[in-house]
Amino acid sequence: MTGAPDPGVSPAADRGSDTDRGRSSGTPPIPPARIVAERARIDDLDAFLDALAVVGEETGAVVQAFDADLVVSEAHLRRAVRLAARSIARGEAVARDPAVEVLLYAAGCRQIDRALGLGVSEGSGRVVVAVADFGDVPGADRPAADLDAAVAAVSRSLDTRTEPGGSRAEDGFDFDEAVVRSFYDVSDRELAATAGGLTDVVLERVALLDVEK
Repeated sequence: MTGAPDPGVSPAADRGSDTDRGRSSGTPPIPPARIVAERARIDDLDAFLDALAVVGEETGAVVQAFDADLVVSEAHLRRAVRLAARSIARGEAVARDPAVEVLLYAAGCRQIDRALGLGVSEGSGRVVVAVADFGDVPGADRPAADLDAAVAAVSRSLDTRTEPGGSRAEDGFDFDEAVVRSFYDVSDRELAATAGGLTDVVLERVALLDVEK
């Protein structure tokens, strides 16, 4: 653990911009979200997920963990949070649990079994956790969340599993390109036709899930 305040939380997460607090006229509010990242070892997946579930219950936050090798950017998860909130507010959500709806959008698919491949697994690796406040989202049936408490609790949970020599977010979003391409089924032809890069293709997958509904 480092001595800096809220280690592992993206600096952008605390800027408190109007975009993050989102109050656009005629549209659902955009849930404030924080991103926590760490290299960790998970020996008991059920125990780890149970610990995150307790964080959600105690703080009111929506908490979802991801395999960092498949997360291409902070914008990837923030877009998933935003679109999941909009889907819930419109009564179009596939999942009953807001955290699972976030997972579906991040995976760019409507099949929960497939989306679970984006989640964490037992063993050593990089973990990214999205922590969001869905308290103002119509239909989410969530209380206002204490994000500071939620992030601190998630950080403590990850810290107990930190690998020796590992430091929070030391690799940032240095995703595994081959793994990402395989998971999202990105062909050479599609990648070559994209003005941007692989990150842009994944962000498009997230956005297109709304179109496919």
